[in-house]
Amino acid sequence: MKTCLWLALLVAIAGVEAQPIVDILRYFQDPDPKITLLPKKTTADRIAQHGYPAETHEIVTDDGYVVTAFRIPYSHKLQNQNAYRPIVLIQHGLFSCSDAWMGIGPNDGIGFMLADAGYDVWFGNGRGTTYGRKHISRSTNHPYFWRFSWHEIGHYDIAAMIDYALATNGQGQKSIHYVGHSQGTTVFFALMASRPEYNAKIKTAHMLAPVAFMSNMEDKLVRTLAPFLGHHNTYSAFFDSQEFIPHNELFTKLLYNACQPNSRLNAVCGAIAYLYEGPESNVNMTSLPIMLESHPAGASTNQICHYMQEQQSGRFCLYDHGEKKNMQIYGQSTPPDYPLDKITAEVHLWYSDNDEMAAVVDVERLADILPNRVMHHMEDPTWAHGDFNMHIEVKKYVNDPIVEIMQNYENNM
Repeated sequence: MKTCLWLALLVAIAGVEAQPIVDILRYFQDPDPKITLLPKKTTADRIAQHGYPAETHEIVTDDGYVVTAFRIPYSHKLQNQNAYRPIVLIQHGLFSCSDAWMGIGPNDGIGFMLADAGYDVWFGNGRGTTYGRKHISRSTNHPYFWRFSWHEIGHYDIAAMIDYALATNGQGQKSIHYVGHSQGTTVFFALMASRPEYNAKIKTAHMLAPVAFMSNMEDKLVRTLAPFLGHHNTYSAFFDSQEFIPHNELFTKLLYNACQPNSRLNAVCGAIAYLYEGPESNVNMTSLPIMLESHPAGASTNQICHYMQEQQSGRFCLYDHGEKKNMQIYGQSTPPDYPLDKITAEVHLWYSDNDEMAAVVDVERLADILPNRVMHHMEDPTWAHGDFNMHIEVKKYVNDPIVEIMQNYENNM
């Protein structure tokens, strides 16, 4: 019944008639309603449905987590499986997974575009997501399974995926291109600063809505909770090392089916888009069914706490475990800053004025430290945090330029 009321509220927000809700209630009252929900797809399924070859790879990290990466090894349009194919790794943001890159389809999606440009494309997933719920010795019910933040995703998961992709490609390549959104940028910075030898394995890196320094971020929820969860105290201890918003298969299937183009409840998606970005939403609506079916995709509460620590401290530093444990782990009472000046790879920062998570002044502060960065400021004043993945014109303003930058790099090698 709560699900019905929730859907009714969203439809009311969208300004649609109440009649569809009556229809839903009729289905719940009918002992044989004959409702068939479309099955949930994996990233590989979504790749294959567009005609591209799709591979699924399970990768074991140095600390025993098993993360899944999905691959488009070549383009069925080019039939270039025997040609040189530069590698690119594409990494999602917080609460997200590789499905996020599937939503806007093969004509506009960065992964499909790169495959058609001749690249060996890998979609990564961090531990704790839908595609990262395995460990060589622990189940997700083990209290230590969720004892990680985005530092470990960068330090271990991204490193493992880079090495695995280089080895699997089989063409003797020594480096890759990288694309990350939001947390996908944070984990890149964490890896390159903590293991600077990996800079040599990066050709170009594209940071979409880069998140490192967070003092000036305007997200209301973070600014409300950070004073409590952004410090080592009773609140954060209670919140520590747990799964955040466990994935509910039935709930996400209902949303996915409700947002299909021919669904009478399609207006629900309009309401969600409004809640997601506000009245100036630029979201490509065709992407919402996939996002709703697959998100939130799972995370550790420590990832959230780590971000809130950053917001409160004004620093980009490792996880604060409290003075006693910090002394044991770091040899000092406070966590050390990431040495961002050690990130020597070619880093492209894509940022915008209307991004509540990555404020312009914070991005510029980051840029001042990075020794090899290129700035890409979005001219559209309404361009928001999620638009770097789901904007109706993301191909024109972000993806086409990224492909061109990579192609220029390859042509000049």
